[in-house]
Amino acid sequence: MTRETVLSNARIVLEDRILDGTLVLRDGLIADISEGSSAAGEEMEGDFLIPGLVELHTDHLEAHYSPRPGVRWGKTAAIQAHDAQVVTSGITTVFDCLRLGSDEDGGFEKGEMRAMADAIAEAQSEDRLRAQHLIHLRCEVSTDNVLDHYEEFEEEPLVRLVSLMDHAPGQRQFQTMDQYVLYYQKKRGLSDAEFAEFCKRQQELSARYAKPHRDALAASCAARNISVASHDDATLEHVEEAIGYGIRLAEFPTSFEAAKASHGAGMSVLMGAPNIVRGKSHSGNIAARDLAEMGVLDVLSSDYVPFSLMHAPFILADEGMSLAKAIAMVSTTPARTVGLDDRGAIAKGLRADIVRVRRPSGVPVVRSVWRQGRRVA
Repeated sequence: MTRETVLSNARIVLEDRILDGTLVLRDGLIADISEGSSAAGEEMEGDFLIPGLVELHTDHLEAHYSPRPGVRWGKTAAIQAHDAQVVTSGITTVFDCLRLGSDEDGGFEKGEMRAMADAIAEAQSEDRLRAQHLIHLRCEVSTDNVLDHYEEFEEEPLVRLVSLMDHAPGQRQFQTMDQYVLYYQKKRGLSDAEFAEFCKRQQELSARYAKPHRDALAASCAARNISVASHDDATLEHVEEAIGYGIRLAEFPTSFEAAKASHGAGMSVLMGAPNIVRGKSHSGNIAARDLAEMGVLDVLSSDYVPFSLMHAPFILADEGMSLAKAIAMVSTTPARTVGLDDRGAIAKGLRADIVRVRRPSGVPVVRSVWRQGRRVA
């Protein structure tokens, strides 16, 4: 039986312009886009219709699963709570970040993230979730056990993105020690001597493991056709390394030099939407708005605040970017970067992942969400 939804009198955000018209969704796909209103169908009252947002990097599930140090929440309940907030933020495709590699700084034990992936798959099979959930493995390459953790995912079809991270002090995100002191010494209550010893151990682990683990993970992903992301690149040397690994996504570059070089090499440069909303990085690195002005910002991620992915494009539009281009940063470009060519834009034949948004001023309001033509919020 044909399932059809007609959405009339809408401002439809296409890839290159905004069209005042009518959108027809049929059997899970976008069937027609026409100018003008239709007497039939649901009245959109001049609201925007935008593509369902595609989220490549969110730590939000982890916050539900481990809401306090040492606390583990029920996996299914955590996933459903995460999913509810994601969908009502307009996100219809979400890459849930699972952290691999643990050391004295923390992380999860072997098997924990594997169990979480199983819980995600089961929740989807039971139709508990409204967004489509895929997996992004965040691999801490400087840990001695990251490959052991990764082995548990070698047959997992939900894994579509792997990021190569190294949070050792004195490089990448922590080129200066000010933020590292805040992140590790103050939070952990370490004395100066204890902190110095901690930093020494982290740097030794990075020197020993980072390169061989990057090599092994990149090779595995190439063989499995999984997209790979670099993380916190700071120098041209980091970018050259990323090019050598065939990386498609440059997450959170920490210098203008690295962002510009990554963009020029054909990688999609990703920055946090909270960075746009707040006007600065929470870790003291470069501002995403500056990269947007330079023309080297391609993708936004909600990172730790799901609704920021909806809010940030409208801020960029207020500052002079076309709304169509800003929306593409949270829909079309992330989808294409990871090979999801069936979604991410409002075009005939693509998945009917659609969000109705009202924005009289300030913070936008998500009014309705459809995934594959089915109303989910």
